[in-house]
Parts: sequence; C-alpha cells; structure tokens
Amino acid sequence: MLYWIMKYALLGPLMRVAFRPRVVGAGNLPRHGGALVASNHLAVIDSFVLPLMVPRRMAFPAKAEYFTQPGLVGTLKRWFFTGMGQVPIERGNGRAARAALDTGIGVLREGRLFGIYPEGTRSPDGRLYKGRTGVARMALEAGVPVVPVAMIDTDRANPVGSRFWRPCRIGIRIGPPLDFSRYAGITDDRQVERAMTDEIMDAVRVLSEQEYVDVYASTVKDQGTPQAA
Repeated sequence: MLYWIMKYALLGPLMRVAFRPRVVGAGNLPRHGGALVASNHLAVIDSFVLPLMVPRRMAFPAKAEYFTQPGLVGTLKRWFFTGMGQVPIERGNGRAARAALDTGIGVLREGRLFGIYPEGTRSPDGRLYKGRTGVARMALEAGVPVVPVAMIDTDRANPVGSRFWRPCRIGIRIGPPLDFSRYAGITDDRQVERAMTDEIMDAVRVLSEQEYVDVYASTVKDQGTPQAA
C-alpha cells in the first residue's frame, strides 16, 4: 500500500511535474513474471525516478543501514525506502555480496522486477563503464530475462554533490528484453558471465548513447580522475 501511495499520490506526481520524464519503450517490460532491469547509473535520483515511472512495481537494492537506524529519523527513512519498494542489502565482504545476490534472486523468483546497476556505482563523468558480472549471475540463477534501460539527463537534475534536485526534463529508454536461456544450466562460468554482461552493457550503451569505457567506474573513482584510467 505504501508503495502505491508514494507512486501515485506523493512522490510520483511531484516528479512528473518537476522532471516531465519521457518514458520510451515501456511496453518492453514484461507484463508478468520476474525480470532483471539493468540500467546505467548517472545520479542518486535514478533509483527514485525509474521505479516510480514504470508501470509495474520494481524493487531496488538499498543499504541495510537505511532500514536499521534507530529513532524518529530512522523510522522515517525505513518508511520512505520501504515505500519506494527498495530492499535492504548488506555491503562489504564476499559473504555480503553473495547475500545481496541471493536477495535479488529471491525477488526475481517471486515473479517481480528487480533493478540493478551493473556498473556498481554512479558514473563519475557521465560515461558508461564496464559492468560487473553479478548481473549475469543473477539472471542465470533466477532464469529470467534482462531488460536494458538508459536513464537520460538525470545527472543534470541531480549533479554529483548537489544537495537539492534541479527541475529539468529527463528521460527513460527501455529496450527489448535480452534472453539468455541458451546458457540455462551453466553456473560459475566466468567466460559466460563476462559475455552476458558485455552484451547487456552494449544494449545499455545503444540506448543511452554514452561513450563506453572498458574499465570499472570504481577504479576511476579510486584513481581520482577519468584521465588516470
């Protein structure tokens, strides 16, 4: 109930007025069953705009800390992120990463949409970076298609470091689902997972029209500048 209130009565209408989002290809989202929605990631606002603007309910991973903070502020955060359809995940070591994958796979097996950013972090400069293979692993283990998505100009509405969102027109482009059933039954094959991930990122690149950089965005952030990569 909280999700639909946020979507149609509170945050959703405000975002439609402020950002006038243009959604292209909404019909490419499967009407039923689980699907992994793989998007580029330009700004924090992506995780709010995308689930609010697509027809079906979508879950997104969110830091577990958003759901466990004590006090009134913690209660409000928990209410907000739950209302946005986000699910808590632990981040950190390999065990936490596996738990995060399992959370997403569980959502997909329930027949729901689960959103993920294969780049693993926001783009530091508006370019599209190499995808992490977790997206492929989830698709294989859950046996679901992957729907590529491109967020357009959300970095103008929510530039890195900005404290407030800036009204401007943004876009969402949704591509046809990618079917990886040809790899059904294959697990823990790094070459297959890499090939799937690269195919997903290429579909996102075509939709977003971003320049593609074949390194991880986190590497660029660690080195400080895009030129260092």
